[in-house]
Amino acid sequence: MPELTEAEVRALAMQLVEDVPPDQVDQFEFRGAQFDRGLAMVQFPEGLGGLGLSSRRLQTAVDSELRSAGVTYNDLLINPIGIGMGGPVVLTYATDEQKQRLLRPMFTGEEIWCQMFSEPGSGSDVAGLSTRAERDGDEWIVNGQKVWTTLAHVSRWGMLVARTNPDQPKHKGLTYFLLDMESPGVEVRPLHQITGEAEFNEVFLSDVRIPHDNVFGDVGGGWGAAVTTLMNERVALGGGVPKKGSGPIQDLVNIWTETRDSLDPVTAAVLRDRVADLWVQAEALRLTNWRAREASRGGNPGPEGSVTKLMSAEMNQHIYETCMDVIGAGGMLYEAGYERKRPDGLRGPDSHIRYAFLRARANTIEGGTSEVMRNILGERVLGLPGDVRVDKELPWSEVPRN
Repeated sequence: MPELTEAEVRALAMQLVEDVPPDQVDQFEFRGAQFDRGLAMVQFPEGLGGLGLSSRRLQTAVDSELRSAGVTYNDLLINPIGIGMGGPVVLTYATDEQKQRLLRPMFTGEEIWCQMFSEPGSGSDVAGLSTRAERDGDEWIVNGQKVWTTLAHVSRWGMLVARTNPDQPKHKGLTYFLLDMESPGVEVRPLHQITGEAEFNEVFLSDVRIPHDNVFGDVGGGWGAAVTTLMNERVALGGGVPKKGSGPIQDLVNIWTETRDSLDPVTAAVLRDRVADLWVQAEALRLTNWRAREASRGGNPGPEGSVTKLMSAEMNQHIYETCMDVIGAGGMLYEAGYERKRPDGLRGPDSHIRYAFLRARANTIEGGTSEVMRNILGERVLGLPGDVRVDKELPWSEVPRN
């Protein structure tokens, strides 16, 4: 079957809007119809939310048509970890029955997903984790603690990596599980951030039972599935192709337009140069992502996704730091209050500037720190010598730990 053209894909998106008017149905009905018509993730197989295309680049055409029709649903706000990271993992490792069961409610947002990798003693060194899983017949019994688990308090499914063989080197003794977050023994506690919100959590696992059928990949082969998750995570966080001038840079331009006439000439000249420089960087990143999407093919991304994750995370911080400088002393006033609360999801683009400034501090930590991104780029993209790893071949049980 020949590949669909961009015009044909756009026509399918326009037909979706005509048949299922987004202003007359709710999120679940509209996105369910989008999934059923193969317009959720066009590179996925037919019947699983896609059109079976060899490239994901034409998803940009679908998203563009839906935006033009006034559709405001955003994958990263509805189910960022499920759609951005869980979907590719399910497609790669799940059984056919699991794919049919999991992908549609993931895309509609009826079932939120979380990622359970980091632990108090193993953040950037994910492979050093100590959560244990022991086989008991057709089930696994899991004990341990995870931390910084985004949206765990509203999630139905968790992508969990646990150690199943402590006598293997740390990368080889891991297994990847799909955890039902409603299972007995799963306790989710809030971690309040600098914003006052608690979208992050710590999760305690006490004798949690997971069916063996919920192992993704091979027992002991969890590191491969974990890398699949992480590579897609970086593309999800930094690889978007927004409308020109939209997103964080639009916030800065709006603040600059409102404030510039009240600034003294010297301050205005300095800030004008900063605003212009950041606008150029934002557009360069957008076009870089566009070219990457145009050149993309089916399958999971490689380490190059760390480039745009690194760039977007640091640029977001620079943008909102500049917003604060343009606002001046008024930037210290947090007019929305500073209540501690548990959000139902991630904040959308209506978040005020001061909130965005505080929230952006997490961008260079979540999804892999900027230091880790630079290591990946240096070693796996540029081919530079890797860091010294004295524990690489040692059994995990023999590696000294605090």
